[in-house]
Amino acid sequence: MKKIITTKSEKFLEQYLNNASPTGFESHGQKLWMDYMRPYADEFIVDNYGSVAAIINPGMPYKVVIEAHADEISWFVHYITSDGFIYLRRNGGSDHMIAPSKRVNIHTDKGIVRAVFGWPAIHMRHTKDEAPSLKNIFLDCGCSTKEEVEKLGVHVGCVATFEDEFMVLNKNRYVGRALDNRVGGFMIAEVARMLKEKKVSLPFSLYVVNAVQEEIGLRGAEMIAHRIKPDVALITDVCHDTGTPMVSKIENGDQKSGDGPVLTYGPAVQNNFLRQIIKVAEKNKIPFQRAAVSRSTGTDTDAFAYSNEGVTSALISLPLRYMHTTVEMVRKEDVESCIALIFETVKSIKAGQDFRYLK
Repeated sequence: MKKIITTKSEKFLEQYLNNASPTGFESHGQKLWMDYMRPYADEFIVDNYGSVAAIINPGMPYKVVIEAHADEISWFVHYITSDGFIYLRRNGGSDHMIAPSKRVNIHTDKGIVRAVFGWPAIHMRHTKDEAPSLKNIFLDCGCSTKEEVEKLGVHVGCVATFEDEFMVLNKNRYVGRALDNRVGGFMIAEVARMLKEKKVSLPFSLYVVNAVQEEIGLRGAEMIAHRIKPDVALITDVCHDTGTPMVSKIENGDQKSGDGPVLTYGPAVQNNFLRQIIKVAEKNKIPFQRAAVSRSTGTDTDAFAYSNEGVTSALISLPLRYMHTTVEMVRKEDVESCIALIFETVKSIKAGQDFRYLK
């Protein structure tokens, strides 16, 4: 497969990942994404909560969506003690186990306030194996009183994100705090770039959607799906690489970084559309893996599939290690394979195509 990711696009990926876009506060990241997309889109729509659709070939009766979500997990300031320590609530599926000793940025109206997750030395804990929990993790921003904390602009409801930033390991692995799922937003943006650069003429309107609030229940996708009313939706998100230590393949399936995109079987996935994606992958020699889910995919696929009296939907996933940590990791060649598969699938869809099982 030819190289897809350019030096320019990789620089955008780094900038996009390093930006903080916690659930409910995605606006700055969405601006970065829209700025990157402007040369490749004809129109934009933005809804009240910040989901964005970049439209290619607008005004056609048949509407196709390719979609990712823009938000990242984070923390809410919940309680400030009289001596200046800050306790938190989750914003999305934040993992309390990784918090101790991590550096964070608290986002306030006055700007960023830096802090750390404090953790007592092993010599001082009640038991040597005492585990972090929401009851005992806290932030220390270097203040001695509640008043001093508040003077910095920190108050209940401020959001805090981990400080960790993008890096490349061994020249072929992207590592970052928010690959779930801003790498998806990057991939669909690259599809738009390729459509423009290769001068592909589409017989339908393509909505390249970057949705908010996935991490707390697929809410952004739910809203914008009802606004667009698409005929077809192709979702991309990350899934678990189960090839690392401490992971049961019996429970979690067998998906591995480096072996290509993962195609999911499940009730929300429209099987005729899935078969078409598989044929596209085989025809273009794009490697892929398979996964099965019980009930729901847990991704924005569900929100699109069950909207508007039922939307033909499918999911292309990128294998990712260490989900919901600050060192989420994907293989560059898998990213390129996902982009290629989405691109070729979009080209394979016909205007007015009827995916129904019974006709």
